[in-house]
Amino acid sequence: MKTLLREPLIHFLLIGAALFFLFEVFETRKEVQGNRIVISNGQIEFLKASFARTRQRVPTGQELQGLIDGFVREEVYYREALSLGMDKDDFVIRRRLGQKFELMSDDLAGIKTPSEEELQAFLQTNQELFKIDAQIAFRHVFIDVAKRGKPADDEAARLLAVLSAKEKATNPDLLGDPLMIPKKFSLTPLGEIAKFFGESFSLELEKYKPGQWSGPVQSGYGLHLVRVTEYIAEKLPHLDEIRKIVEWEWAESYRKDLKDSIYEKLREKYTVVVEQHAGGGKTIQAASASRTSQMK
Repeated sequence: MKTLLREPLIHFLLIGAALFFLFEVFETRKEVQGNRIVISNGQIEFLKASFARTRQRVPTGQELQGLIDGFVREEVYYREALSLGMDKDDFVIRRRLGQKFELMSDDLAGIKTPSEEELQAFLQTNQELFKIDAQIAFRHVFIDVAKRGKPADDEAARLLAVLSAKEKATNPDLLGDPLMIPKKFSLTPLGEIAKFFGESFSLELEKYKPGQWSGPVQSGYGLHLVRVTEYIAEKLPHLDEIRKIVEWEWAESYRKDLKDSIYEKLREKYTVVVEQHAGGGKTIQAASASRTSQMK
């Protein structure tokens, strides 16, 4: 069954059948229904299924009769409201019907099951959605430019020489000026580092070799001497590692494309006219200008 659902011809037929059904529904709704209300077996099964989904059990005979009575009551009210024209110019009803129409295309989109090749192609085409940001671990020594002024550069050079000296180990936590930010960061995505220090700072960190003191690096706070301790480059995970995420994103993309396709097919039935404001000014353009005429 899943293999059949992957065939393009099947997708075409399903979309065609759905459009035909939608056209028929909306064409028949234009006519006022008669006084005969028929509760089909399909509708009864739908009522039973809805009840079971909510209550986690099938309805009793009495409960099913209550569901049917409620359905009949709703249908009577609905038809009487239509006969009185209560659906006309009601933006709430209009929006609700539009939402129900869109939900039908969502249900149709749920039929499609992506193949392995489709998921892999989607992953490669939309890498920015799935890439894992580069991560970096480092420690830093801060030099406060606002406090020191021009001599801050000289102080940074002096401290860098002290930290880089191999003959004498120095505790970096005892150097530099105070700053209300941790002096040491374990592996952290570069995007998070950018939130602390700015994007230019995080990009500069990527240039440094792990294991040695470098800098100074400018941030919004001042100057920093940094020592990168670990770096993991940005990567695109394999499909098997993030299959569920890729399937979800693929489904969202497919659902949107299908809804747009159905809308475009339906849109071709209509000619849209947008009147210009009586007071002049720019003419308002419809969404599809090629299919729109303007009235002045």
